[in-house]
Amino acid sequence: MKKFSHSITTKLIVFIIMIALFVGAVKAIGDLVVANDGDIGIVFEDNYFLSKSYIMESEMLVSDLTRLVGEYKTEEHILKGGTISKEELRIEEQDLFSDYQLDSKSYNPNLSGAENYEKFKVENAKKIAQVKDKLIKRDLREFQLLLQSIEGVKDPLFYASDGVNVFTNSTMDEREQFKSYPSYMMFEGYKTEVYPKKVEANKYLDWVSVQIDDLGPENHMIYIAFTKDFLNSKINTWNENKVNATKAFYHFLGFLAGFIIFFFYLMLVSGRKFFKDEELHLHPVDKLYVDLYLVLCLVLLMLWAAILAEMGIQNVSKWAVLITIPISVAVFSFVFSLVRRMKNRTFFKHTLIYQIIFRLVQFVRNVYDSGSVGVKTVLIVIGYPLLIALTFFMFPVTIGIAAWFTLKKVQSFIAIRDGVKRIKDGDITHSIDAGEKGEFASLAADINSITDGLKKAVDSELKSERLKSELITNVSHDIRTPLTSIITYVDLLKKERNPSKIEEYMEVLDQKSKRLKILTDDLFEAAKASSGTIPVQLERIDIGSLITQGLGEVSEKINELELEFKFNQPVKKVYIAADGKLLWRSIENVLSNIFKYALKGSRVYIDIEDLGNEALLTIKNISSYELNISADELMERFKRGDESRSSQGSGLGLSIAKSLIDAQKGKFVIQIDGDLFKSMIFMPKHSNE
Repeated sequence: MKKFSHSITTKLIVFIIMIALFVGAVKAIGDLVVANDGDIGIVFEDNYFLSKSYIMESEMLVSDLTRLVGEYKTEEHILKGGTISKEELRIEEQDLFSDYQLDSKSYNPNLSGAENYEKFKVENAKKIAQVKDKLIKRDLREFQLLLQSIEGVKDPLFYASDGVNVFTNSTMDEREQFKSYPSYMMFEGYKTEVYPKKVEANKYLDWVSVQIDDLGPENHMIYIAFTKDFLNSKINTWNENKVNATKAFYHFLGFLAGFIIFFFYLMLVSGRKFFKDEELHLHPVDKLYVDLYLVLCLVLLMLWAAILAEMGIQNVSKWAVLITIPISVAVFSFVFSLVRRMKNRTFFKHTLIYQIIFRLVQFVRNVYDSGSVGVKTVLIVIGYPLLIALTFFMFPVTIGIAAWFTLKKVQSFIAIRDGVKRIKDGDITHSIDAGEKGEFASLAADINSITDGLKKAVDSELKSERLKSELITNVSHDIRTPLTSIITYVDLLKKERNPSKIEEYMEVLDQKSKRLKILTDDLFEAAKASSGTIPVQLERIDIGSLITQGLGEVSEKINELELEFKFNQPVKKVYIAADGKLLWRSIENVLSNIFKYALKGSRVYIDIEDLGNEALLTIKNISSYELNISADELMERFKRGDESRSSQGSGLGLSIAKSLIDAQKGKFVIQIDGDLFKSMIFMPKHSNE
């Protein structure tokens, strides 16, 4: 049977075809990049309204309008300092103080951090006063740039307002006027409305809507409308780019598939004259050392990438062929040479480094094995001074390495010392950098963890202060409302002579006084529960029986609200260690919350789970309105899902429940998912369970 041979001519033809396919693939990538200004994703987009291009038409405009109506508003607003927060001023002042600390002439290390700060404020009073002016000038400049940006927009049409200030490029100011256009985006409060509806499925829509979330619900509105001519022009351009990009993409896949086939064929036959040829034939080019080949390949690839990057996107397709052909011929020639060396098992032996070491060792061994005393003497005479010279050379190198190592350690020590000093002086946000390894790095990490804990404690204290402030505000609001009504109706009662009116006023007074009593009782109970002084008597409790008995007590309320309770518990009774009265008070607060806010006629699910060392009681219900508040906020005192505060709750129920559960060594957690409200009570099981 005749052997299938791989002649040099055949290999050369295949190599040329492979290079042509590779260059074609590179050119196809260039065409794909140019087709839509680098947006390769257009190949996989179904239509213009689901494309990145559609969103990009309004993203920057919405960003500018959002900043104008939400932050800058007017030039007068900026000049009054309305855009400058206390936190910004504090940061700027802190930066000045940091510079002051670095000034050895001004900073006194013998004074405390607070004393130095007071000294700093006196000496730099003028600079501190100029900080606000600098921030205002910065915002004025930004405001003017934003105005110039939107003034140049002719299409799409837009209207943005915060209820007072208006920014627009049309005469329209009503929703319905913008809705008459073939495509629009409307952002009002937290609501987003787009047309066509298919735009809602655009994965890039969040790029726009996320910017609106920062505005808040207060009278903010942004309307964007695309005119028919503008939209048709963009759709036609997108369709043309889509066709070109898809065509380039399929070309790339075809060229790539062909390149891979011919490349692997050449790898297989490289160095062989036919498939079963056991002898490997090297080429003259293979005489160059492997490590030099690798360096040359790396240099050529870096040169190729640098040249294409320098040309820019628009010129990649045009110049890719001219640049790629010579470089790819050289690189793939080197690659196949390396393949032949691997097949010949001389990949490492044919490196320049290996040859130098091998010949040096061979020379020494030959001299030693020669047996000639004269040659050995010559070797000793020449070798000993070389060894001494090498040692003499290595000595300063060793000293240099030791000095460098010592310097690095000293620098690490200085960094830790200075960092600890800054932290001591009050800069708890400072992070010490002492390298990535070593004992000093470990010490710096421990100190940083301490500062992190200190920062968390400060943040926690600030949050506590904020909660106290909110508590005072909310308590004042909730107590003042019925108290004001009582005072008003008492004044009316003093002047009224009509018995029917007196009876009506007395009924209102009775309601308001009971309401005031509920608020004060809840407040005292919350304070007592959170103080940790409430007595707790832990006992063995069958939680299933407790729930069953409790639901029987509130059955009238359940029937009144037409709620359907679904109670699931394990077949085997679950006993927990808890205070029966306190546990039922916590569950009662959760049920009370359900009775106030659950959707009438809906289902309430109560589940008991045995988790091994603890039991989980889960209570789930559907809220009668949207819960636009986080679970953490809802757990704060005097917080309610009903932000209008029109409900009769005090906002303390969940906070009291959590404090009571904590006192029994349990855990109380709530979760919110849309309109689903879920309360979870984890309690330790009884030791005899």
